[in-house]
Amino acid sequence: MPSGRARPDGSLRALTAPTSVAVVGASSRPDKWGHWLASGALAGRDRRPVYLVNRSGGVVLGRSCFPDLQSLPEVPELVALCVPAGEVHQVVRTGLAMGVRAFLGIAGGIPDEDRLAAEVRAHGARLLGANSLGLYDAESSLCLAWGRFSPGALAIVTQSGQLGSELVIQCAQRDVGISRFVSVGNQSDLCAIELLEDLITHERTRAIALYLEDLSDGERLFGLLHTLREAGKPTLLLTVGESSASAQVAHSHTGSLTSSPELVQAAARAAGVLCVRTPRELASIAAGLVGVHTVTGRRVGIVGDSGGQCALAADVASEAGLQVPGLDADTRHRLASLLPTGAATVNPVDLAGAGEADLTAYATVVDTVLADPSVDTVVLTGYFGRYGTDVPSLTDPELQIAHRLVAMAREHGKTVVVHSMSPRRQLAETLTRRGIPVTDDIADAMSTVRGLASLQGATPPTVPARGATTSTIRPGYWAARSLLQEIGVPTPAGRLVQDAEDIHDTTTRLIGPYVLKADWIEHKSEMAAVHLGLVDENAVLSAFDDMRARLGPGEYVVEEQDVRPDCVEILVAGRRDDALGPFVVVGRGGTETEIWHDVVTERAPVSRESAAAMIAQLQCAPLLDGWRGRPPVDMHAVADLVVTVSQLVASRKDVGVIELNPVRVAPDGVLAVDAVVVPTDPSSPTPPSTKDPHP
Repeated sequence: MPSGRARPDGSLRALTAPTSVAVVGASSRPDKWGHWLASGALAGRDRRPVYLVNRSGGVVLGRSCFPDLQSLPEVPELVALCVPAGEVHQVVRTGLAMGVRAFLGIAGGIPDEDRLAAEVRAHGARLLGANSLGLYDAESSLCLAWGRFSPGALAIVTQSGQLGSELVIQCAQRDVGISRFVSVGNQSDLCAIELLEDLITHERTRAIALYLEDLSDGERLFGLLHTLREAGKPTLLLTVGESSASAQVAHSHTGSLTSSPELVQAAARAAGVLCVRTPRELASIAAGLVGVHTVTGRRVGIVGDSGGQCALAADVASEAGLQVPGLDADTRHRLASLLPTGAATVNPVDLAGAGEADLTAYATVVDTVLADPSVDTVVLTGYFGRYGTDVPSLTDPELQIAHRLVAMAREHGKTVVVHSMSPRRQLAETLTRRGIPVTDDIADAMSTVRGLASLQGATPPTVPARGATTSTIRPGYWAARSLLQEIGVPTPAGRLVQDAEDIHDTTTRLIGPYVLKADWIEHKSEMAAVHLGLVDENAVLSAFDDMRARLGPGEYVVEEQDVRPDCVEILVAGRRDDALGPFVVVGRGGTETEIWHDVVTERAPVSRESAAAMIAQLQCAPLLDGWRGRPPVDMHAVADLVVTVSQLVASRKDVGVIELNPVRVAPDGVLAVDAVVVPTDPSSPTPPSTKDPHP
């Protein structure tokens, strides 16, 4: 994603709300771009002058065409380029000489496109594209794109034009209108970040759908998305699994434990952005975002008119990470009085034919479940919405129930989502436009609930990074120990040794048993570069002679071995991704870390509450809480350690990776017994004696 460019004009008004438009390459053929852009431009002719340009002249859509830009009666503020790639340079240069302020480039494969963009910027103008599918803005009645748009509250910014079109179609099927559509194309000049910045003050936009493949400027991007979220405009992000967010190559386990998709997810969570998997899922959640007035939480009450559909809805809710709580006694008692004998009243609630006998049962039962304090959202699943299709005389009664559902959702301040076997257009519009999403798939319904619940409330608080430490990043375990001690992380008592005399002096000062380590080797177990359980000086000397014979001369470390009972080994690490910034990782530690891949990653820095939540998500969390009668470890110390490492990697851009593995955690605190620090500069020297086989 391009960044760091001078912006000739801080506003994109000339592009999104131009005072006049010229379509160069206008065509009367409906299968040509020039026809679609001419037609769209003319739809806004009551807002601005629109000029059609065709070298052959003639008439397009009832309007006479001008042969070239110089023939126009005024200088157009925006020029849409629907000409072959080889002709784009000449048209743009003509426009720049005239004073055109913005260009929309449709064609791909423009020769020397970067030079063209530089010329545009040098003249104080802007270029969207090239290779763009176009631009639409409901606020300014501007439509210069392939496709049809209905005005609404969702902005779409997309790197793929055709996928953007799919998003528009999926949203239209759910009665979600578009406030602005921008296909960024090749981003040779204007980039997605600038176009997103412009949405902060775009009044019509209430939510944003974003598709990007290039996250190379991800730290800046997610910072902006956080700003948009704070402005009340949450973002739904669709991206490919292998984004261009770089994977930090480091001499540690951490690089293999955190993939680009995991980092993107963590960056999104920190920014209050929701990642989605498909255009359909995005559109389903968007229907809720732009319409629902109140979003509460993940506790779902399910109401249906089929036992099978109710059961399936409960399973799908669970798979989506939602809760299906039992209803309280008062709610169950009231439901029992409303429904036939034997109807399920716990949750899910089965109408058991009550809806067929009296349509108002749908509204009455939903109202009752909404009133239950253990329920945040009600999903109505089944036949409702099809009555009017099969029995036309029931159309109006069904619509009356729909209006009651809208009123009840607002009265209770909770969310209602409808899954219907036949979401008829009129019924769907009645509900969707008043804040109740409608879908024909139960998985979509639960995705909507999950998405809305994930985006509810405030984003995580900003955690101030600690002041930067002063230690120079140097290779080796001893240097890593020094940095840990500087930030207050407990390490074992130890000393550097190089010969027998050092070992004699060290073993008289430290308490056995001892551990001997080769300082410069990072994966010590694989290289037999660590010896544990050395009971006395002779044992240390013997291990030292063996290790030096195999690994060569260098600095070795002797430490007191941690022999505290009831210890659990964990990993705590930080890494700085080239594209997305700093992250902190906590996971199961020890020599089998990569096998279990039991890790949780979040954007750094994190708060103490966030650190505790990370630890609770680990599969090995029960070992920390106390397992089979063992005492629980010091969880406060673990959380504090995660916070400390997160603050370090956030405050020091020269720390590429810091990994503490293992950290031994006992009831009386934590002890980091091995560590590695890798600088961000890949050219930093590594001692020539390193024989570690792991890149």
